[in-house]
Amino acid sequence: MSSMKFCPECNNILYPREDIERKILLYACRNCEHEEKATHNCVYRQVYSHGTMERSQYLQEVASDPTLPRTKSVRCPSCDHGEAVFFQLNSNSRNDGMTLYFVCCNPNCGHKWRDDH
Repeated sequence: MSSMKFCPECNNILYPREDIERKILLYACRNCEHEEKATHNCVYRQVYSHGTMERSQYLQEVASDPTLPRTKSVRCPSCDHGEAVFFQLNSNSRNDGMTLYFVCCNPNCGHKWRDDH
């Protein structure tokens, strides 16, 4: 099992990132420009399984989860904040497959939405 990696420049968590052109796995800091090549190509993930009632409570807490990926390429439809965490959940319908969900990182908002594309 791999331990968490921290940036040697600013001490923030390093997150896995794929370099598609060079076809390698990197660990990158989201706070500064530091990147380093991964020593192994195995990335672990946490899988959550919740019922419908638990899901709404779970969604309210995900914005503070440091293990979830974040993006600045979407804007919150509720408050126009420019950062959100995102994750995928299996749809209840067999035809819908996976659905991408976003949660606004603005602590005063926490709006949840899904990507319907």
